[in-house]
Amino acid sequence: MMRLAALGIFFLLLVVPDTRAAEGGFLSFKDDLDRESLRLAIQRSLDFLGKVPPERVVGDRPKKLTAQEIKESLLSFLDLLEFWDRPETLSEAVHSRFDLFPSVDEPADILLTGYYQPVIEGSLTPSEVFRFPIYGKPKDLVEAEMVTLLPERRTEKIVGVFDHGQFVSYFSRYEIDQLGALKGKGYEIAWVKDPVNLFFLHIQGSGLLKLEDGRLVPVNYSASNGRPYKSIGKVLIDSGKIAEGELSMQLLRRYLTEHPEERDALFAQNERYVFFRFVTEVPLGSLEIPLTPGRSLATGTQFFPQGALAFVAAERPVLDRGGNLIGWQPFSRFVVNQDTGGAIQGPKRADLYFGSGDAAGSAAGFLKSTGRLFILLKKKNGP
Repeated sequence: MMRLAALGIFFLLLVVPDTRAAEGGFLSFKDDLDRESLRLAIQRSLDFLGKVPPERVVGDRPKKLTAQEIKESLLSFLDLLEFWDRPETLSEAVHSRFDLFPSVDEPADILLTGYYQPVIEGSLTPSEVFRFPIYGKPKDLVEAEMVTLLPERRTEKIVGVFDHGQFVSYFSRYEIDQLGALKGKGYEIAWVKDPVNLFFLHIQGSGLLKLEDGRLVPVNYSASNGRPYKSIGKVLIDSGKIAEGELSMQLLRRYLTEHPEERDALFAQNERYVFFRFVTEVPLGSLEIPLTPGRSLATGTQFFPQGALAFVAAERPVLDRGGNLIGWQPFSRFVVNQDTGGAIQGPKRADLYFGSGDAAGSAAGFLKSTGRLFILLKKKNGP
């Protein structure tokens, strides 16, 4: 899905005060979801690892880790699922088999948000109604790796186009949507009615197109233009048009709908543009494996290893039947790091996948909670 969305290690996000027992700082692992969804999410990470050379380095923190090391850690955790109905025994077993490491030099709060897969009215042919294109990956877009050696070796993905022998940045959102830089070049794969829905499809990274005959056609992230991501919600907060404490996806969508004269200029401030492809399994994360609702996590690839198991303890929104926020409720569960995204940057950000449709979108849109992040690595002398 590439939330615009790494192995044998695990994350622990700690928010709720009672997750830490009074004596000895012992952590309790309580999960509010079912065991089989967790087993499925872990197995999907193992499917990814099975395609990676065992000796490949797949994570740099808390040290360089190979695919084999991470695979062994995931398999070791699967053995602990037999204790699922005995939370105290499970907690003791996790502490016995895994070492905990802070994700940064000092434990610090992280921001946990949510994302989902929208269902959008669309068409495979353009018309006066369906006139806003979804573009596939352009043939002239080039994705490459740039390696820097100082102050430390780092590999960075760069995206652009060759123009008269020079490698330059690819077209921005403004150039594509408002100047028509790609129009008529045959890169359109579908069309939608509403530009606001299309913009949120770019943010979420995948979606289901509901065709006029009722069919649901999945589209998924294929590539981006490599331009920087900028939150238009923050733009509205900085301009005083939305109060920071009130921002949610629902409020942002309503503002865009009620102020169409500002829409294009706001969209243009986020230069990042996403290109899509049709897929059969949906949605796919950045590891090219299906995401599991409630279990899959998106994080920054430079800071967190792919495919890793995590434990989240935070507060989630409570909604009424109309999708309105009426309160907050503590929750905790294991999740798996299987995606990334342009808005998910730095060691203090994580995004939880909620699933597809309006209900998932409502819950994901309100989630904004702080937490603590630790990494769990299988002990070398452990079973």
